[in-house]
Amino acid sequence: MTSQSPVLTPYQRIGGEAVVRLLTRRFYEIMDELPETYALRKMHSEDLSGSADKLFEFLSGWMGGPQLFIEKYGHPMLRRRHLPFKIGADERDQWLLCMRLALDEVVADAALRSELYEAIAQLADHMRNQGEASHACSNEAVAA
Repeated sequence: MTSQSPVLTPYQRIGGEAVVRLLTRRFYEIMDELPETYALRKMHSEDLSGSADKLFEFLSGWMGGPQLFIEKYGHPMLRRRHLPFKIGADERDQWLLCMRLALDEVVADAALRSELYEAIAQLADHMRNQGEASHACSNEAVAA
């Protein structure tokens, strides 16, 4: 009889709440520091704490941890929530630069870091609402 180790969620693999909070904090610190992400930074309010809290709550559930965002705000409907902002390839790439650098600093496990980045990159591309590759997502638009 062989014993199988339990399958861990990305939330567990990353180190839980403390590390997801650290990742979120570094993401916004990087956004605030890098000149090449100035346009992205200007899309946010001066005080980034509300954005950081929401990203932490979202990432917590998205990675398989507590569904904090859903408990507070309901279904994420990310694309719909971001429609007021013009998000094209440049904004996506700036956002991904911040996340890649934060992941590089915070996540020691190279395989997990790669898995998270690839999944986040797909999500970031889905957020685009400007340019030739922008697309509608009717199921989010009608969800309330």
